[in-house]
Amino acid sequence: MLDLAIIGGGPAGLTAGLYATRGGLQNVVMFEMGMPGGQITTSSEIENYPGQGNVMTGMELMDNWLEQCQKFGLKHEMNQVSSVVKVGETFKLTMVDGKEFEAKTVLMATGSVPRRAGIAGENEFFGRGVSTCATCDGFFYKGKEVAVIGGGDTALEEAVYLSKMCSKVYVVHRRDTYRAAPSTIEHMKKAENIEEVTNVTVEEVFGDASGVTGIKVKDKNTGDIRDLDVPGAFVFVGRDVLNEPLKQEDGSFLCDVNEQGEVIVDLRMRTSVPGLYAAGDIRIDAAKQVVCASGDGSTAAVNIIEYIG
Repeated sequence: MLDLAIIGGGPAGLTAGLYATRGGLQNVVMFEMGMPGGQITTSSEIENYPGQGNVMTGMELMDNWLEQCQKFGLKHEMNQVSSVVKVGETFKLTMVDGKEFEAKTVLMATGSVPRRAGIAGENEFFGRGVSTCATCDGFFYKGKEVAVIGGGDTALEEAVYLSKMCSKVYVVHRRDTYRAAPSTIEHMKKAENIEEVTNVTVEEVFGDASGVTGIKVKDKNTGDIRDLDVPGAFVFVGRDVLNEPLKQEDGSFLCDVNEQGEVIVDLRMRTSVPGLYAAGDIRIDAAKQVVCASGDGSTAAVNIIEYIG
């Protein structure tokens, strides 16, 4: 019987593990298939994490988090949770390999993944010129022109990152205003080799057997079509929450979720099911910032300790 099962090893899950074990819970397991750290490990540049004055990569920021958590007793189970169900007063977790665990409480901290834009050719050329990770794939386009599709913080941050190695970066956005923070927009506009292509829709990603050769955009005001001859297109149009483990056999969710599938929580990170908590990008109204996810994790852990006590 686990005191707490944490599903997800990003900033929210790791912080919850740290606070829960240091706060006295004896049997806390974090389920994470890959290397703990979460989606932030793919970020190329972080300059707004409190106490970290130097600009660093996401990998550098998360480097020692797991080691710190394990000092207080957090266990890391490299397994994937396929389902969570409530059985009486406790929870049963089933792994993809059939293994089962029982827990008094569960914290969902699975986060989210990049959303596909639904553009013609996007799936066909994914991994062959279409990418959702500039840190992972930007090197392949050194000295070449690329396009970044999106208008939020991630899109503009990654455009700036790509501008340092690519000859030119097109920022392609459906509006003429951005959802990004003013400081992020300012950084983007200062880059001399970034060209803004706004008020357009992306009609198609096209290419040949070797991969992407360009994208076709349509001006929303004039209807004019323009081809951007680029071998790489980076898509940053939002994220989808990873809520699969909460789906029940009848197709419903174990707890209340909104129309986007985000878990509904209160200020204590409690869901509609006693003993079940959610933190980080999977919850409603998440700010999608590392420091906020970490705060969620600590809040959840403090309340889980109280709930068990």
